[in-house]
Amino acid sequence: MTCGHKLKWYDLFPLFSYLFLKGKCRYCKAKLSVQYPLVEFINGLFYVLIFIFNGINVTSICYALSVSMLIALSVIDWRTYEIPFGLNIAILVFGIINMAFNYKNFLYYLIGMVCVSGFLLLLYLITKGRGIGGGDIKLMAAAGLLLGWKHIILALILGCIIGSVIHIILMKVSDKGRMLAFGPYLSVGIVISMLCGDRLLNWYLGIFQ
Repeated sequence: MTCGHKLKWYDLFPLFSYLFLKGKCRYCKAKLSVQYPLVEFINGLFYVLIFIFNGINVTSICYALSVSMLIALSVIDWRTYEIPFGLNIAILVFGIINMAFNYKNFLYYLIGMVCVSGFLLLLYLITKGRGIGGGDIKLMAAAGLLLGWKHIILALILGCIIGSVIHIILMKVSDKGRMLAFGPYLSVGIVISMLCGDRLLNWYLGIFQ
């Protein structure tokens, strides 16, 4: 807001408050960015999709809450090229909770935490930080604990493919080169793995049978 007025609780309902106020501040009537309802809508949509695809259980709840963190860090990384450490920690906590409720597969999740992040750390050391950011490594470690090793590898592959395609398009349509913010693309790969990782893996493995 431009007026600095503290919002009341009834001004903070996702999407509905924006629609009710017709996209303007209740107090100074300044126009509110469409980014807020758009992010809220996307967040809510992913919540619904996660519960539809995976059912209502602890894993789905951890996934849904992690999506909120992924959306926030994607927006921040796109703007600042930095991923807040606190958001990665939050995803890590959700991963620990999920692993605690699926303790029989704890090794699957622990391997997920180190397999991709270890590879990215090696890339970071080889390129002296030019090939990947430290925040991306932490993100994939936290998400790897949440998803497990098969799904986090899938997330990395999807993120690289999507990121490469979009970055090439952006370079073609823009005169100025833009540094690649990898966090948003990794986040997309993570969310896809949450929603249909099993289906994609089964489809891929089925090709060789």
